[in-house]
Amino acid sequence: MVLSVLVPFLLWWGVSITNWVDSRFLPTPGMVAASLVSLWQDGYLLSDTLASFLRVSAGFLLAALVAIPLGIGMGTFPSVRSLLEPLVGIVRYMPAPAFIPLLVIYLGLGEEPKIALIFIGTVFFNTLMIMDVVKFVPKELIETTYTLGGDRRQVLLRVITPYVIPSIFDTFRVNMAASWNLVIVAELVAAESGLGKRIAISQKFFQTDDIFACLIVLGLIGFILDLSLQAAMRLACKWAVK
Repeated sequence: MVLSVLVPFLLWWGVSITNWVDSRFLPTPGMVAASLVSLWQDGYLLSDTLASFLRVSAGFLLAALVAIPLGIGMGTFPSVRSLLEPLVGIVRYMPAPAFIPLLVIYLGLGEEPKIALIFIGTVFFNTLMIMDVVKFVPKELIETTYTLGGDRRQVLLRVITPYVIPSIFDTFRVNMAASWNLVIVAELVAAESGLGKRIAISQKFFQTDDIFACLIVLGLIGFILDLSLQAAMRLACKWAVK
């Protein structure tokens, strides 16, 4: 894991110090580090990171609250799947950023359209991925439960749901990246704070070192979130961790 970070860093450092590329286009690691310190001292780094994190958290949490029961229901009951799968399948191919004009019209320029964009961009993928996991629950487990006198409710709550929880965590790990992509898009369009807004301001004034700094922060946050979801899965699903 160390080499996967160290090798690209050394390549970046090597190219930047040889002046093959103008430092205005490819700042050195030192320039980016200085930019991080400057953004932190000015208060922008903390406030922008917190603003983006809260938007992602709100939008993704809402999407999860909808996707988990909907995905499990679609995977468990053929009638629910036949009713909703065509609609969900169509909407998920609509690019989420294309909804921005409508969201601005309907919800204004506050936090609501940004959170709604993240919700739209993740809820359908989460739903279909959870549905697919449910469809692969071993039939032997379900049939055994019925044989032992279990009813449909017990099958749903005591067999299917525990079986798919580890895969739900994996689904969230995959789609969390989409949430960060979408929040940056939303902040580029209309926002007073956030890492996307900071990137847009830096682009306007040709401050590539600030852009690199924000990109590094985004990557680190995503990596930390991924590790956090892995840790949560290990704690909540000890029976599924090898």
